Amino acid sequence: MRFSKFFLPLLLFASVVLAQSGNSDSDRAVNRRIEQKVKSTFQLPPDVNVTAGQRVPSEMPGYDKVPVTLSNGPRSSTHDFLISKDNKTIIEWEKLDISHDVMDQINTAGRPERGNQQAKVTIVNYDDFECPYCSHMHQTLFPDIFKTYGNQVKIIYKDFPLVDIHPWAMHAAIDANCLAAQNTDAYWEFADYTHANQKTITGDKTKTNEQFARLDQITLDLAKKHNVNEGALQACMKKQDESTVRSSMAEGDKLGIDATPTMFVNGEMISGILPEDQLRTIIDRALRDAGQTPPPAPAAAAEAKAPAKPAQ
Repeated sequence: MRFSKFFLPLLLFASVVLAQSGNSDSDRAVNRRIEQKVKSTFQLPPDVNVTAGQRVPSEMPGYDKVPVTLSNGPRSSTHDFLISKDNKTIIEWEKLDISHDVMDQINTAGRPERGNQQAKVTIVNYDDFECPYCSHMHQTLFPDIFKTYGNQVKIIYKDFPLVDIHPWAMHAAIDANCLAAQNTDAYWEFADYTHANQKTITGDKTKTNEQFARLDQITLDLAKKHNVNEGALQACMKKQDESTVRSSMAEGDKLGIDATPTMFVNGEMISGILPEDQLRTIIDRALRDAGQTPPPAPAAAAEAKAPAKPAQ
């Protein structure tokens, strides 16, 4: 239920109170009905303060607008409702901005890509190298999803380290970007390795410097493998400039991201881990919208390649 998300921060609040927007008996009766309906429909805790504000004309014929505020102490959130002129119905009212395509709000300039640069479907994943859920999603994307869709998709990672709970995620993002500045393949190999070896990198959780040292060694090993200029790389690693990562995080905040992984498939937002079959459904829909034919599901493809059974 969409409206319920607004009440999650209020689950510990105490007493439902409905302020009166008018002084007449009819006004008070309407307010009581609003209280009962909002409380029961959205399953509010019994102690949430609910205040109906002043009723004003709305742009919808036959309806007025009334703000409903949920509060307790200094914390509050206000949500608009439409109420019919005859006081018989209320409607949750929320405007959503569709003036811009979501993908136009994501800056992918200079980011490493995997897949076909000309692909009609772009998958942007806001990722945290230390996040265990990101590790699971990364292993779903690579190799499974990537293998299935071949050159029909393009995958791009953006940084969104949860720095409050993941002590080495920022350092990993910076090291990865230092590699990406010189070699895309080195970046992706770093992403593959760190997602698959989070526990090894973490080691003793109290020794952050050792975690940073492990990440730096991984980065230097990949630099040698991919013939990266080590002088420039080490200067970048030593600087540990957070500005690019912070910019990506700020961008994610504006898009409403509050957890990792969060992906956008041609603008469709996916929060958290998604089973592979459901992710394929979303990618297939995006391909069809772009006028392309999705590939057969892996099981169907394998069955089609299997030799026919001899007749009994």
